Amino acid sequence: MRLRNIVTGGFIAGCQSNTMPDQLIFDWPSPEGLSAEDFYVSDANRNAVTMLRTPEAWPERKLVLVGPAGSGKSHLARIFEQEHNAIVVTVGAIPKAYEGVTPVVVEDADTLPLDQNEALFHLHNNLRARDIPLLLTAKTAPSRWPLVLPDLASRMQATTPVHIEEPDDELLAVLLTKLFADRQVMPSPSVIRYLSTRMDRTYSEAKRIIAALDREAMTQNKPPNTKMAAAILDKP
Repeated sequence: MRLRNIVTGGFIAGCQSNTMPDQLIFDWPSPEGLSAEDFYVSDANRNAVTMLRTPEAWPERKLVLVGPAGSGKSHLARIFEQEHNAIVVTVGAIPKAYEGVTPVVVEDADTLPLDQNEALFHLHNNLRARDIPLLLTAKTAPSRWPLVLPDLASRMQATTPVHIEEPDDELLAVLLTKLFADRQVMPSPSVIRYLSTRMDRTYSEAKRIIAALDREAMTQNKPPNTKMAAAILDKP
């Protein structure tokens, strides 16, 4: 089986689930690849992918994409940007008087600075008045954002959320392989199987374990193996 398109901030496209081949062959792409073909879809993120394809169906034309760190929110935001000719802005540079006619994406809205509350309030109202979609990404729901304007808080809390869940079995195996590949490490498929059936299924834990396992492999000057993986999992 040939796996293609391992990208920063996304997952492997083209991997078939549930079984791991005896040998993995990687065709390395540019790290800038952030297209829809580069994003691995599983049950953990399928609903989010579907919702982002149809902004005309969003209630009041606004949506909050909520997911843990490392779950691919920025990748999906870039796909939305490409497919809908949107503009992507950071929470520190929100335009108050946006005059464009294409959708706007505000990334990391849960880290909105206090001095940008008013800017987001005006952007929201501007887009809503002209029926232009607004997409926000965040690690938490709007009720937990640091919003100081009551009117902004009410508008954000009324925004439909769509969630990316922690990785399922299918996505976890792909994610572990991707994290190893980012470090230019190609472990035995048995290592992926061992980890994916024993570790906590979170994006953050996958990142921590692969970093620790890579350090241990370099210390021992050996490829990662299940014995090393067992030792890492036994550590608190």
